Amino acid sequence: MTALSAFNKFTDTLKEQEQAMPVLFIGHGSPMNGIEDTAFSRRWAAMAKEIPTPAAVLVVSAHWFSKGTKITAMDFPKTIHDFGGFPQELFDVQYNAPGNPVLAKETAALVHSAQVELDHDWGLDHGTWTVVRHMYPQANIPVLQLSIDYTKGPQYHYDLARELQALRKKGVLIIGSGNMVHNLRMVAWDKLNENEFGFDWALQMNSRFKELIMDNDHKQLINYQGLGKEAMLAIPTPEHYLPLLYTLGLKKTNDAVSFFNDKAVAGSLTMTSVKFG
Repeated sequence: MTALSAFNKFTDTLKEQEQAMPVLFIGHGSPMNGIEDTAFSRRWAAMAKEIPTPAAVLVVSAHWFSKGTKITAMDFPKTIHDFGGFPQELFDVQYNAPGNPVLAKETAALVHSAQVELDHDWGLDHGTWTVVRHMYPQANIPVLQLSIDYTKGPQYHYDLARELQALRKKGVLIIGSGNMVHNLRMVAWDKLNENEFGFDWALQMNSRFKELIMDNDHKQLINYQGLGKEAMLAIPTPEHYLPLLYTLGLKKTNDAVSFFNDKAVAGSLTMTSVKFG
């Protein structure tokens, strides 16, 4: 009750919604999607118009792996350019959305399974701003990030997400930003511009993941290492996959499920994204 009471301090002026805010898993792909007019970025912008305007946005990004779980708690998070070898235009982007230290503190208080640390050093990495700047280009909605604790297994992340359900009822949009299939070592650079090119194993696992999501079979998705060698090719390291587990943990039984941007890129990546609710 203490945690929920603290949370209500931020949301006491927000009407509790009959329908919970949807949850999104977004395949973010290349940082260039942040500045280019692509089918992917256009769909992100369209999605923002299809769902209610959020009171705030909380993103679990593949690009904030930390020891322990942290949440950004500054008034104005900086724009992080955590990549190399891209045009200067990409490095020049500043997405100046505000943060919300009060919401950060109250979100941390909702979590009982872990000590969530208030962070004042990180900011918005490209897993967040390359997507959210297309959705909310005016940068007038508070944006926070929740880190992924690299010392913990998949079940921890799924269970932690389940503790954040109250955010949905109060109009907070939660986004998991990563990629279901993400194997940079096997990228076919010569096929980068070939539409929807995917290796057989990548397409197979992308389809398998979608089937399990539709079947509400979260157990197999959590224990993805038991899905065979194709799964290990799709998820050679977990950081881009774990944001999906956060969105699955937030899913309610009666939430509708729909896929968008369901395309392969350069053989070993998929941009497949999911809307829950």
